[in-house]
Amino acid sequence: MPEKFLFEYAVIRVMPRVEREEFINVGVILFCARQKYLKSVFTLDEQKIKAFSTEIDLDELKENLCAFERISTAAKGSGPIGQYDQASRFRWLTATRSTVVQCSKVHPGFCDDAEETLLRLHQELVL
Repeated sequence: MPEKFLFEYAVIRVMPRVEREEFINVGVILFCARQKYLKSVFTLDEQKIKAFSTEIDLDELKENLCAFERISTAAKGSGPIGQYDQASRFRWLTATRSTVVQCSKVHPGFCDDAEETLLRLHQELVL
């Protein structure tokens, strides 16, 4: 029987007006320490976002979400936060904040394959 690995994930949300506490799920971030895995994935449905808020700047939103992905993988251009270890980057990205891009509470689980689990969660919670 294959070993199961503990993982943590959060749903990435767009909350155009923080004071209203309304949001749209746009992505998922998943961290699995044993598999040395940290990655986020998002899908931005521009029509849904525009129906939700006509005031949101889609270009700025896309850049913020791309920065989120870069920091997740410590990619070039991820700045000083991107140089932290995986656990610290995950904690920083999922920390509570009052901005347009926010994360849900962190949820744990067990998986065989972190990448497969990330894509499944994205399908179930975003698409």
